[in-house]
Amino acid sequence: MSLPLFVGLDLGASRTKVAVVDRAGVLIGHAVKKSGTDFPATAAYCLDASLEMAGATRNDIARAVSTGYGRGTVTFITDKNKSEIGCIAKGCHHYFPGAITIIDIGAQDNKIIKLNTVGGRSSFKMNRKCAAGTGSFLEEMSYRLDITLEEMNDLARQSENIIKLGSYCTVFSATEVLENIRHGKKITDIVKGIFYSVIKRVLEMDSLTEQVVMTGGVVAHNRYIVTMTEEMIARPVLLPEFPQLAGAIGAALYAMDQKETAEISESEDSETELI
Repeated sequence: MSLPLFVGLDLGASRTKVAVVDRAGVLIGHAVKKSGTDFPATAAYCLDASLEMAGATRNDIARAVSTGYGRGTVTFITDKNKSEIGCIAKGCHHYFPGAITIIDIGAQDNKIIKLNTVGGRSSFKMNRKCAAGTGSFLEEMSYRLDITLEEMNDLARQSENIIKLGSYCTVFSATEVLENIRHGKKITDIVKGIFYSVIKRVLEMDSLTEQVVMTGGVVAHNRYIVTMTEEMIARPVLLPEFPQLAGAIGAALYAMDQKETAEISESEDSETELI
């Protein structure tokens, strides 16, 4: 561990993620927990769990930045908050420098973020109008099928004959799923069709550059979605070690940048006084 430490808190509508990095930008502590209804309490829990993993305390934190849906609720620790788009981009560029397209699939929305060679954002698209193509859609389908989200990934891998759904709407798709079950279709083929509809919905949002990176909780817990995406776009997809933490890591890196900027500013002020 190289002190001081920098913290990123990503308070999503479904899950809260915290990342702790050292002064070299190395991830040394992290935690994820269901956000629930008390964002500050969940953030505090994840922060302490992350610091425990890092073998550190709050006194070792130089700066902290929050992001995500509930970023404005954690004033007890953060110095600043940043947009989740910017933080996801920052986290991905840190691990994959160069021109990339980021596909982020979260609980409530999905995003396509394009970065240029220096990490600047060249374009951005987000789906917010309905749950189609998001983690919420998968949660609804798991409920309809009476299986856990964890089971869906393995079931999709076992499919030999995908059953594609004709509708993107969560309500209509649920009806389709029930109809397929009534007609004796295999659960494995239905689940793979559900995964296919998520990927297709995202890919129709925007074109992709040559190098693609995938992030988000859906990707973290359903790796077969990455495999299917690679097959659909006919090229490999890059995946961070912790896809769900991309935004939190990006926020921590922003915190580190702010510390460096502040130190430079203080140094310049001292030099001016000496002159």
